[in-house]
Amino acid sequence: MSNLKISDRFVKSFLPETLLQKELENAEKARQTLIQKTGLGNEYLGWVDLPGQTSSDELQKMRQAAETIQTHSQYLVVVGIGGSYLGARAVIEALTPEFGGHESHKKSVKIIYAGHHLDADYHSRLLAFLENKEFSVNVISKSGTTTEPAIAFRLLLSLLERKYGKENIKNRVFATTDKQKGALKQLADEYGFPSFVIPDDVGGRYSVFTAVGLLPIAASGFSINKLIDGAKQMEAELKSKSTSEGNVAAFYAAIRNALYTSGKKIEILVSYTPALSFVSEWWKQLFGESEGKTGKGIFPASVQFTTDLHSMGQYIQDGERVIMETTIKVESPKQDVYLTEKSDDRDGLNYLAGKKLSDVNGSAMLGTLIAHKDGGVPCLEISIPVLNEETIGGLLYFFEFACGISGYMLGVNPFDQPGVEDYKNNMFALLGKKGYEKRKEEILSHL
Repeated sequence: MSNLKISDRFVKSFLPETLLQKELENAEKARQTLIQKTGLGNEYLGWVDLPGQTSSDELQKMRQAAETIQTHSQYLVVVGIGGSYLGARAVIEALTPEFGGHESHKKSVKIIYAGHHLDADYHSRLLAFLENKEFSVNVISKSGTTTEPAIAFRLLLSLLERKYGKENIKNRVFATTDKQKGALKQLADEYGFPSFVIPDDVGGRYSVFTAVGLLPIAASGFSINKLIDGAKQMEAELKSKSTSEGNVAAFYAAIRNALYTSGKKIEILVSYTPALSFVSEWWKQLFGESEGKTGKGIFPASVQFTTDLHSMGQYIQDGERVIMETTIKVESPKQDVYLTEKSDDRDGLNYLAGKKLSDVNGSAMLGTLIAHKDGGVPCLEISIPVLNEETIGGLLYFFEFACGISGYMLGVNPFDQPGVEDYKNNMFALLGKKGYEKRKEEILSHL
């Protein structure tokens, strides 16, 4: 029985039964295509079997590297962009207490991120901050030449060499890269850095269950074994259950594609748990980069409620009716707060005395779902019982599997990203990279 549940009670009225049934049938065909690996981009489907094929030896190697990092460093700088850092960050920020004090974190390091943008102020401040800190670096790149992480790593490597000497940084840099080729692999071999493999058949946005995500998560003090266990359970369920048997990923893909066909072009991922904010960021890349092709695709957006009800709430309630909503609900908080009665009741909250804050949040959620549904926004609900390694592992694998199904339903290749190269080529030309002279002339002629 899955830890993850899905409800369409606030969607049913928006979809004719015939349309939903058609999309459910399409979802099952797409699910079979995904499992059998017969569709577009099938050379990048290693992630489908990844949780079940991850060995205890691989996990042990990553835990040992994490222990080395924890021994030498106060901070780990994770250098990567897109899928090279978002999966790890989603898990780490979902599980890390906002104000510290969690016993399992006594041996952990604090994670800092670099290489995910090109802002000069950020990198200048980062280098100044690390000047007198003990730190290690986990650089994540298949090629080692992606501009943003390559620049950040060059800066950080120079600082490491100056602080510790080139001969003393072998246990402070960990490379996650190609098994045999590429600039980063060559550099790791030259310096003798420990290296971990990004499998050839796993794309960046599907890589959270490889060393790309697992090494930083382990260094943060969380159990990568439990994370993989949660993903493995979800993998087994989604592979074995047909759509007619209640396959949650196929159901999600069918609902969102049926709504898309009905004119809902934007999907808003909603959470009432701030810890899930980077799960939303990871989800946006996963679906946006997988589906946004050939003039097709649902635009993925996200909000954090109840916070954004006081900023985006008006538009969602009364704006253009092109949006659908998917809410992630965590059923039980790790800790709760009880509200007490005050003699003066100046704030008018005595009616809440004796209630748990989680109950207030739950009522806000239900009230919002009803209001948005009544306002013309179909609202799908996804719930997990608690927020821990197992449930977040299952949640992320669920979204990956659903994204593969949904992309095939749209008729696109969910595992490439040809449009990402356009900005890079223009940037290379403007910066004067060799071989881009003609493109630079073309760009300047339009300015």
